[in-house]
Amino acid sequence: MRTSISTLLILMLSSVCLAQGRTIPVDTAITTQHSVTINGTTVNYTAKTGTQPVWDEMGKPTAALHYTYYTRNNVKDRASRPLLISFNGGPGSGSVWMHLAYTGPRVLKIDDEGYPVQPYGVKENPFSVLDVTDIVYVNPANTGYSRTIPETGKEVDREKFFGINADIKYLAEWLNTFVTRNNRWRSPKYIIGESYGGTRVMGLSLALQEQQWMYLNGVIMVSPADYKVIRVGGPVSDALKLPYFTAAAWHHKALPAELQEKDLLEVLPESEAYTINTLIPAMAKGGFISDNERRAAAKKMAYYSGLNEKDILDQNLAVPTSFFWKNLLKEKGGYTIGRLDSRYLGIDKQLMGTRPDYNSELTSWLHSFTPAINYYLQEELKFKTDIKYNMFGPVHPWNNENDNTRDDLRLAMAQNPYLNVMVQSGYYDGATTYFNAKYTMWQVDPSGRMKDRFSFKGYRSGHMMYLRREDLKNANDDIRAFIAKTLANGKSAKY
Repeated sequence: MRTSISTLLILMLSSVCLAQGRTIPVDTAITTQHSVTINGTTVNYTAKTGTQPVWDEMGKPTAALHYTYYTRNNVKDRASRPLLISFNGGPGSGSVWMHLAYTGPRVLKIDDEGYPVQPYGVKENPFSVLDVTDIVYVNPANTGYSRTIPETGKEVDREKFFGINADIKYLAEWLNTFVTRNNRWRSPKYIIGESYGGTRVMGLSLALQEQQWMYLNGVIMVSPADYKVIRVGGPVSDALKLPYFTAAAWHHKALPAELQEKDLLEVLPESEAYTINTLIPAMAKGGFISDNERRAAAKKMAYYSGLNEKDILDQNLAVPTSFFWKNLLKEKGGYTIGRLDSRYLGIDKQLMGTRPDYNSELTSWLHSFTPAINYYLQEELKFKTDIKYNMFGPVHPWNNENDNTRDDLRLAMAQNPYLNVMVQSGYYDGATTYFNAKYTMWQVDPSGRMKDRFSFKGYRSGHMMYLRREDLKNANDDIRAFIAKTLANGKSAKY
């Protein structure tokens, strides 16, 4: 690796003291040179990692956001080269997850199914989309190395950072500065968000248009969290879990033989059709459902979930996902299954209960991600700091009020004929389930007049489906195809 380090702007303010004796520059960048082999072709690229301020109305910095920006070298026409802007979720999660495991030029040292291996570290990503698009990974306030100014105390105006609408507003403004500084106004732009990042990018699609006059070609939602489903409850929210139950049970061979003999993608349409056409109407009747219909629903749910029929009846058909994780394999080895990726197994203190003692998949991921990001940023990208990299940062309480992000995305698409949407989900994700993601996609545009501009891609893994090598390749290929399909190529933006 050939390394050249240039510090561009360093503005050290007394107000940016983040802890006793530890500071981070408000505005700085370190540049290094690298190469990676993607699909058999060598790609030389520049990595720029540093901090850029969030400005208040008076032009003073209120936060320093850490980012990493990758650009392919020797590109003759940068204006026609896409820019992919990447966020993770949480809220409160750093950008480490997709940065070091999905689209970037380096990925974790893990096995082909996504499990950690030692020694920890990174390796080349042979499937990175850096061959077709430049990429910037953004850490919102208090995630990664990003911090508010000051970090703590009464002087921090938390209402300007830690809520759905505040988050969208300041990030849109920050992106305006980033795009201006890096001369990317003419480039086709895409935003990708994972988990809560799905809510974030739905809202950003309109905020960028209406507040910054920045128009996008695409929005990519990876395992999106839609609070209008997940935290609302009720018959629709409860019923939509069933196809995920089916997928996870199929993976663990816990379904009836006639279903296990079929491929997963043959079984899921059956469960989806039952959920939409029968289960939601049945559960909508609540306590006034007839005994016969209730028992029939419980029997069918048991058939498609691997759970005990009596347990389903005892919970009035509304089975919590936590109960499913705890009890699916209770009589089949006594393991619990993972929340974010139900392929993972855990061991609880006792078999009885309604939820697992811990999230088996998350502890596994933190094994490999935490040492890898700290090594990578400091040793390979040369960003030296004593500040802790926040895998999960202090952003709570988080204001979820006035969530209009679904409508924001619809309006952004209506205003911008170039704008298309792709949803990517793992079938074994029990936190933001794939069928919830489909349902969100269906609900964005009730008229159906823009449905041809939506696409859904499913994968045989969990929340971070890209940890599985086969899905890492497939998911990156799907992003490549999405970008190729949605570039304007001289076509006018009109209906």
